[in-house]
Amino acid sequence: MHEPLEFILMKILIVEDEPSLRDIMCKELLKEGHVVEPVASFAQASEKVAIYNYDCILLDIMLPDGNGLDLLKEVRHMGKRENIIIISARNSIEERVLGLDLGADDYLPKPFHLMELSARIKSVARRNRGGQRGISFGNVYVDPESQQATVDGKQLDLLKKEFSILAYFIQRPNHLIDKALLAEAVWGDHADQADTFHFVYGQIKNLRRKLAEAGANIEIKAVYGFGYKMVQI
Repeated sequence: MHEPLEFILMKILIVEDEPSLRDIMCKELLKEGHVVEPVASFAQASEKVAIYNYDCILLDIMLPDGNGLDLLKEVRHMGKRENIIIISARNSIEERVLGLDLGADDYLPKPFHLMELSARIKSVARRNRGGQRGISFGNVYVDPESQQATVDGKQLDLLKKEFSILAYFIQRPNHLIDKALLAEAVWGDHADQADTFHFVYGQIKNLRRKLAEAGANIEIKAVYGFGYKMVQI
């Protein structure tokens, strides 16, 4: 029923010191709809993962100020569950095994085609969903790969950010979601530091209206002083 078009719900940290490759990856993933944060060094990456959360980290091993495998250890030591795909010009079997043993989800040797990179990102995300392509809550179905949502099988017409918000919530039903965390996940790093969250409020207001008009039996409820929770009604 749904044709795979793109996967937009990933907030991705690119850790790559080679400027041209980093720029190409960034442009391609942004074009696909991802939220992308690029860094060029071990120190920058270490600071990012200590402060922010990501859905996926694309990790080069040979960095000018450190080894990417040490960053991998750091992320896993923090107890973070980000999908980590190692991208490296060093393609020895020993290094692949070591990276996977340390907790990497995949290993992509350089040079690689951008289509394969996109496919690997989709694959690790799908694996985390237990192989399921879409997610349902109540009578609402979301397919992250096709950027489509339906209510009782009928297409829901959503703008890009509205869809991203819906997919974020539907993966966390009945969980309290802090508005700053939501802003960071959908709009990118530093959005959580905004003086106001009117840009969040406006998108959620429109999404609520569209869900109600479509007859959805789920609702995004405001939790005073904290944020939001998606519940079934």
